[in-house]
Amino acid sequence: MTHYGFLSTFPPTRCGLATFTESLSDALVLGGDQDGTIVRALDQPEDRTRHHATARSRVRTDLIAGDRLSTLRATMALNGCDVAIVQHEYGIYGGRDGDQVLEVLAALNVPTIVVLHTVLVSPTAHQREVLTEVCRLASVVVVMTVHARENLAAHYAVDLARVRIIPHGVKHVALGGAEPHSGRRVVTWGLLSPGKGVEWGIRAMAQLTDLTPRVEYIVAGQTHPKVLAQAGESYRTSLARLASELGVESSVRVDGRYLGPKQLAALIASADVVLLPYDSVDQATSGVLAEAVAAGVPVVATGFPHAVELLSGGAGTVVAHRDPDAIARALREILTESSVACGMREAALRETNETTWSAVADRYRSLSAGLLAARAA
Repeated sequence: MTHYGFLSTFPPTRCGLATFTESLSDALVLGGDQDGTIVRALDQPEDRTRHHATARSRVRTDLIAGDRLSTLRATMALNGCDVAIVQHEYGIYGGRDGDQVLEVLAALNVPTIVVLHTVLVSPTAHQREVLTEVCRLASVVVVMTVHARENLAAHYAVDLARVRIIPHGVKHVALGGAEPHSGRRVVTWGLLSPGKGVEWGIRAMAQLTDLTPRVEYIVAGQTHPKVLAQAGESYRTSLARLASELGVESSVRVDGRYLGPKQLAALIASADVVLLPYDSVDQATSGVLAEAVAAGVPVVATGFPHAVELLSGGAGTVVAHRDPDAIARALREILTESSVACGMREAALRETNETTWSAVADRYRSLSAGLLAARAA
């Protein structure tokens, strides 16, 4: 049996990479690996004894930003595995542009799969240097979209022969057990921070007040912990103020609770539309987008790369960035024309047949087997 090591953020940390790694590691464990080794990336030390026993048992050690001893421990833990799977995002490791991860990668003597969550189109010189070196040190690089691979080819000195495309995994959300509500519901969820574009969704809501039954806009999710530490709840407060100024405060609910899997599934099942009005034009992957499509809920998203690629089959509508008029038109069409919504739901469910976490884990398992066979040869 293959023993996998994972380097990433991990629950109880609440972020997209932590959720991704938990889902992928769970799927690989169910496929035969007895345990798996988690090396959890942290900004500062935490008392893991206060966390749930299951999460604690999975995390072998922590990689703490700027801590050389933790870097050594992380390397030793990963070298005790057969294959290391490393998540890369600039903001989760220590050092300038997260370059602490380079020291870990350089010291690994086991086959290493690096998963890129962001491939910037216009990186700084140092960001380009870091990502290029990350790719050089990896045995194989995984991206989740064709667009991300094209960005690597266009902007980075990377051996594309070692780049593979494996889509973001999804959990199929049962459409039963929806939250009770009256009227129509538009939902945005995920960690809240500037750049999520929620203000454009609120401005669009001001153009939909004539619809009957009324449209409700639910924004669910805690403020991103790094944003909370630096700016408190100023962004959330600004959203409430904007809704009040536009006279839609009764139709907009910004819910700051952390929703567990069952609560989130019920919220998604209650949605008529999922709205992703992100400001980013570079976002290569979005777990929220993948989960929305997997649930068969029509999506309206700005034209970030993952949305353009995933929604091209008809599962939703792509609109211009920072354009509340376009968002409002797209929402109105889906909410008032049942044939449009039904067509999107059917297209969405077709899209996800090959992207369940079990199917995605099979792709990583096959990739790992090839690396191990090549090493043995």
